[in-house]
Amino acid sequence: MLLENQPYPQDHRVRREATALATAGYRVSVICPSSEGQGWRETVDNVRVYRFRAPSPVNSLLGYLWEYGYSTAASFAISLLVFMGEGFDVVHAHNPPETFVFIGAFYKLFGKRFVFDHHDLSPEMYRARFSDGGSTIVYRALLVLERLTCMVADHVIATNESYKDVEVERDHVPEERITVVRNGVEVQRGRPIQPDLALRQKSKTLIGFVGVMGFQDGVDYLLRALHHLQHTFGRTDFYCVLMGDGDAFASLRKLAQELCLEDYVRFTGLVHGDELWGYLSAMDICVDPDPANAYNNRSTMIKIMEYMACAKPIVAFDLPEHRVTAQQAAVYVTPNDERAFARALAQLMDDAGRRKVMGAFGRHRIETKLAWRYSVSNLLDVYRKVLPNSAEAGQAVIPEANDVRPMLGLMVKGQGR
Repeated sequence: MLLENQPYPQDHRVRREATALATAGYRVSVICPSSEGQGWRETVDNVRVYRFRAPSPVNSLLGYLWEYGYSTAASFAISLLVFMGEGFDVVHAHNPPETFVFIGAFYKLFGKRFVFDHHDLSPEMYRARFSDGGSTIVYRALLVLERLTCMVADHVIATNESYKDVEVERDHVPEERITVVRNGVEVQRGRPIQPDLALRQKSKTLIGFVGVMGFQDGVDYLLRALHHLQHTFGRTDFYCVLMGDGDAFASLRKLAQELCLEDYVRFTGLVHGDELWGYLSAMDICVDPDPANAYNNRSTMIKIMEYMACAKPIVAFDLPEHRVTAQQAAVYVTPNDERAFARALAQLMDDAGRRKVMGAFGRHRIETKLAWRYSVSNLLDVYRKVLPNSAEAGQAVIPEANDVRPMLGLMVKGQGR
């Protein structure tokens, strides 16, 4: 696996997929950028991990060209080491960047299989990042790369039915070459735990956000909604904790100061594991402020499922995939209407009974429909199709040290928003 946008095992979808495949008997190698303190090579839960130095964060066209060019070249160089050493049978490329198609195409010359795990609609995501929609030339180039990737791939993994529709209609992929493997949370990892008691002292109502803070993720909408909550609706009985990081982080902190929200918000930066679940368990309401656009409308947000796993009621803009995921676990607000978002928060703040019912519904839906375990069988079906002769694999057993099973070279970048 090649992973570009996050280290491993921090990328949750990639970790879940790699671990599921390793547990099923495949030998998995992940190539990814490193984070602080990580070595260039280690084994994590039976998954071999190879790392290259991460490029610096960017938010410009030239910067992205450098980032993706460098990461693709570094991933290819390390993949050659894996190819000549351990070997592999499949290149599993998660986008973005779609430039991983060139690595997959290269190894197809040697009889290897290529799986495209379609995490993000890169053309739509590019336009969502820029207020003016960005460059038309770049947008069209991303469309070409997406279609090329789908054409070269032996099989395409879609994260939801909306992405599958794009692959069929825009990229002309036959339905039999597409499998939907939804994002999901591990119920055991996502169980409610003892809340952060210090946070509970902050205010009567705690509001929580967790996720990437990019320019397309709508955290600025949330901050303006909180400003309305305070000044339009006269509420001062709230405290909002924003967990995560991204290229908009600095500008969001500046916006919070401009809106005089310093006493009402806290930016924690990245949090993981029990610390994250402790924060989430302390929340009364969780929020997803992703605005309506061609990208968000089709994307499944992992944070919504994390909120549901912690039995938290949600306020979100009314986007199609939000309704598919959360159903009655969320209050849906007119898209991009910050005042309406604030009104929904105020109403939910005053209705503890409704919050409890919504949270219980969300937790039940995770346990019975949306937990990661319900997606694993679809993932394994993909590998039974691309490696039909590997009859031993996919039986959910961990191989012994001397057990030879199919090898996967997984090249990954994921939708972990």
